[in-house]
Amino acid sequence: MPVVDLGVVGQAAGMFAVTNVDDLVLLALFFARARSAWRVVAGQYLGFAAILAVAVVGALGASLLPEQVRPWLGLVPLALGLRAAWSLWRGSDDSDEPETAPGVVAVAGVTLANGGDNIGVYVPVFTVAGSVWVYVAVFLVLVGVWCLAGRFLASRRVVARALARWGHVVLPVVLVAIGLLVLFSG
Repeated sequence: MPVVDLGVVGQAAGMFAVTNVDDLVLLALFFARARSAWRVVAGQYLGFAAILAVAVVGALGASLLPEQVRPWLGLVPLALGLRAAWSLWRGSDDSDEPETAPGVVAVAGVTLANGGDNIGVYVPVFTVAGSVWVYVAVFLVLVGVWCLAGRFLASRRVVARALARWGHVVLPVVLVAIGLLVLFSG
């Protein structure tokens, strides 16, 4: 049985936390708007698995996602944010409308786009790290922790009230901001 270096586990946990702090806000917003939490969790795992797959493949030497293409991932949250803003402006921010409740694919797309910059961090680290599997395992465990933290934030009375009152406005703004940030980071 292989021995896991706790120093590597700590480094992986620290890297995940630093590169995914912004995801907590998105997760809280998604959980506040979601009809069912499993869609947010499934989308988060799907999007993050894509990030890890690209980073691992990139670390193995394949240029699956060239640096000049990464900023275009910003179009996903930008489009979702503009769509939500359009719906809000039209006055159709009805909780029964599908676009206000995030689906698995929407959450995965935003997670992938928001994590595009993470790929740029993960690839070089995975390239020199001897135990990429430890990073991947720690990251996947921490995605679950992040989902719990996002759900916790969304369920706090003060946060929930603020999200209920302003979440429909904040979500499009955050998505557009992330989209523009990712687009112009290149």
